[in-house]
Amino acid sequence: MAPAVRQDLLPVHEGPRLILYYQTHHDSLGNVISVLPLITKSTGVTHVIVAAIHINNGPGNITLNDDPPDAAKFNTLWQEVAWLQGSGIKVMGMLGGAAHGSFLRLSGDDSSFEAYYRPLEEVVRRHRLDGLDLSIEEEIPVASVQRLLTRLRLDFGPSFILSLAPVATALIPGLPHLSGFSYFELETWCQSLVTSTPEAPPTAPIISFYSAITYCNWGDASNPFLYASLIAQGWDPSRIVLGLITNPANGAGHVHLPRMKTVLAAVRAAFPNFGGVMGWEYFNAGLEREGTNEPWEWAQELGSVIRTRSTGVQPSIDARLRNPAQAWGGQLQTRWKGEDLDTLMALGVDMAEAIQAMDAADGNVDLAASFLFDS
Repeated sequence: MAPAVRQDLLPVHEGPRLILYYQTHHDSLGNVISVLPLITKSTGVTHVIVAAIHINNGPGNITLNDDPPDAAKFNTLWQEVAWLQGSGIKVMGMLGGAAHGSFLRLSGDDSSFEAYYRPLEEVVRRHRLDGLDLSIEEEIPVASVQRLLTRLRLDFGPSFILSLAPVATALIPGLPHLSGFSYFELETWCQSLVTSTPEAPPTAPIISFYSAITYCNWGDASNPFLYASLIAQGWDPSRIVLGLITNPANGAGHVHLPRMKTVLAAVRAAFPNFGGVMGWEYFNAGLEREGTNEPWEWAQELGSVIRTRSTGVQPSIDARLRNPAQAWGGQLQTRWKGEDLDTLMALGVDMAEAIQAMDAADGNVDLAASFLFDS
């Protein structure tokens, strides 16, 4: 029998995304941590990203975490992936992450690229992944990213989902991040590939979405300023996903569920084409600190806000979020430009702190940001 579906949930292909990373696949006793409750409990999850695929030294030396993707320990995982896909959930693989080297090995000359890329292509095909999420936490040239994206699109076609997971500061000009290239330059290239004719709508961008990581001191998701400030830089809300940490044990920046639901409802009300939410990671999502007993409950709680047809938020908040500096800063006297204050507020500070940092830096937004990072 098919699992019951909540009647108020949006169809899986509509509305904001609800994405979960699935890196820890087994508990401490070796038992599989099942993802099937994501469908049987009607959570509203739209994407699951299996992590983390690593390209190690020597062509063909690919691992899923520490073992080959075809290892027997992953048999149940791949079986459950097929169940998720059968329910309409898109299952992607995450390439890279904190373990460096995967993207450096794909940054060599054409011969070296082919040697390392081909085995990756085979893994994706063998396990019928719906896409790849590129988590680039090492410095590589933008041309290497463009080559990889172009090749993936060529080999897998336009329905194959390609996403990137930059830290949130990478989506604001002039702030430090981890990838070594400009995401604005990458997006300009991405848009240059979009084509349209009078007879056909524009083609979809090669990059489906960016998951903006707010945790581990790269932002603050406890208020709506962060997302609003990213969109103020010109990013399309439908392609910007807010990246959250699901448990304080997984890193700094955890926001408790009641607060997070309020923030997400406000963001969704302000941006009707809100791109969605990503959570790192599934296995301990919400446990212990949120009064939940199972990780799928964390997803279900967020799904009740972003994967239903109504947010329940008063629309009066919309205009304030669309111009956060102007709306909340009007009562504060300052000579600094609103867009500079928005940039600093994306780091998680309030208006008064942003003004104080700009005063100390005499208007140099990069220096002001460094003051806030160092404080």
